[in-house]
Amino acid sequence: MSRLKILILFLSVFASAAYSQDADTLLPYQKYRNRLVLYADFGWSTAPMSISYPFTESIKNVKFRNNFNPVLGFGFSYKFLSLRFGITLPNSVRSKNKFGKTKYYDLGFDFSFKNMYFDVDWHLYQGYAMKNADRWNDTINKDEPNLIREDVIAASFSINAWQFFKNDFKMAAFKGKTASYHRDVRTFYLKYTTNYHGISSAQPLLPIELHDSTESKTSATSIGAFDVGVVPGYAYVRRWRIFQVGIMGGLGLVLQSKLYTFDGTTRSFLGLAPRVDFKIIGGINKPKYFIMFVSDFDNKSIAFNDFTYKQTYYNLRLVGGVRLNVSKKKEAREAAEKKAKEEEAKRKM
Repeated sequence: MSRLKILILFLSVFASAAYSQDADTLLPYQKYRNRLVLYADFGWSTAPMSISYPFTESIKNVKFRNNFNPVLGFGFSYKFLSLRFGITLPNSVRSKNKFGKTKYYDLGFDFSFKNMYFDVDWHLYQGYAMKNADRWNDTINKDEPNLIREDVIAASFSINAWQFFKNDFKMAAFKGKTASYHRDVRTFYLKYTTNYHGISSAQPLLPIELHDSTESKTSATSIGAFDVGVVPGYAYVRRWRIFQVGIMGGLGLVLQSKLYTFDGTTRSFLGLAPRVDFKIIGGINKPKYFIMFVSDFDNKSIAFNDFTYKQTYYNLRLVGGVRLNVSKKKEAREAAEKKAKEEEAKRKM
């Protein structure tokens, strides 16, 4: 009798463990690979920057701001095929009299492999306005205090790879177009990053009124850096009813080879630089449609003692789309298999 009790107890524990294991193997996200995803997005990309230095007692930094136009994008995704194209709308967000006109190019692509996510980005912005230039230039009109610099160019090229420590975390589900989460997921990650970034112009970046004869950096015509490093971070997706919100954030250091050029002379240095990784995506996400707010921030910085250049490339977009069921039979079969697996797991309980 005692042996029978032990056997029953063993089978009960085994069944419970088997159910827990099966329950854990159920994916926390739903892929829509067999659905045709059609979407549109509206937003903009920009890249403000600043140079900090104790120029005078009242001037500690100079801010550069670019002008930009809203972009309307259209795209689709089906199985392994995905395509998006954008249209730049004619009216710029800021006044051309105060901020001039900026020519900008953004190009990038991304893909996932197992628990890794890769992306490549290239940005080029030409044309900036130095804000409140009337602080050092008395000839500038107080009604239009910015100094327009069409020759200033900002460039950035980066290759990044995110390694997630939980297989349940998928970037496609985090973004919410071709997949979505149906329960909360969190994971630590490592971001491996390689970057080149900097600014340049045909003449010194800063006006002659702000040059310091003891510091050649203040008369530089270009500032740039190449850096590599690993940034640890944490990702979290919260699912509540029809709403999904995902946040990724990381902070680390990169090894940086930095340089600046003045009067035909280039000086280079080696050091460490902070790197911040931040993304947030959230909105309504249902199997048939989604409306998501997307933001992405890429922070760059180069420091030469008390002379610091900082720049943030970021984009803000509102994305909405529908998922059309063009292969109902296959999706129905997959749904039936999933349901059968769940029922089998319950019977083993």
